[in-house]
Amino acid sequence: QVQLVESGGRLVQDGGSLRLSCTTSGRTFSSYAMGWFRQALGKEREFVATISWSGGTIYYADTVKGRFTISRDNAKNTVYLQMNNLNPEDTAVYYCAAGKGSYATPNPQLYYYWGQGTQVTVSS
Repeated sequence: QVQLVESGGRLVQDGGSLRLSCTTSGRTFSSYAMGWFRQALGKEREFVATISWSGGTIYYADTVKGRFTISRDNAKNTVYLQMNNLNPEDTAVYYCAAGKGSYATPNPQLYYYWGQGTQVTVSS
């Protein structure tokens, strides 16, 4: 059974930083793209960042570009999301997802497995 477990979410002040982690098990992690998505209260889930199996291709949502960095460590079966200069609009539950294929994509329909999410709250 494939499991994705996110961690690192917490309350942080405006302008602060956080690093989220997502560790997977039960699957050949290194063969698949990984992504981060988020869902704010009352809003639809939205794309944040994605990384290809090798880490060679990365895409970001315009709203986080320049502030967030996605990375992966295939030896640890873990993908990370470094979030800097956070603002209250970044408040959401953050989900990691494992793609159906190797290529990075912002399309949530191309992700097969999802974690339970970790709450990030940015106070003003």
